[in-house]
Amino acid sequence: MKRLCLALCTATGLLAALPASAQFQKPEDAIKYRKASFTVMAAHFGRIGAMANGKAPFDAKAAAENAALLAALAPLPGTAFGPGTDKGETRAKPEIWTESDKFKAGMTKMTEEVNKLNAAAKTGDLAQIKAAFGGAAQTCKSCHDSYRKD
Repeated sequence: MKRLCLALCTATGLLAALPASAQFQKPEDAIKYRKASFTVMAAHFGRIGAMANGKAPFDAKAAAENAALLAALAPLPGTAFGPGTDKGETRAKPEIWTESDKFKAGMTKMTEEVNKLNAAAKTGDLAQIKAAFGGAAQTCKSCHDSYRKD
């Protein structure tokens, strides 16, 4: 039993030590990954937004499901802004790499706000979802304004 636990802990430690950028063979792969991640996030965020803005009927279960997926997806695109991913088919501005600490802080803030949205959605209370949605939407807008080409 001790050997199994030791083996699992060792494997987990080794996997955690791998750099995120190592998962991509080429910068183009990372760009595709982050674009796909953002696209899927936008779809789930849009579903919650439609309910929060009264454009779709409120469905507490659907809001909670979409928020949970959004919370799971939020950390993904940040792993795909490695070296060489500033070139090619991307709307990412150069400031992502020249202001990397500020950009990473924005990604962290977005993840935090999405987690708050997820917590609000679990309550099933539309008022709480609306409030949390506003905070999450603001972090998205802020990053888009600063770091995305139109």
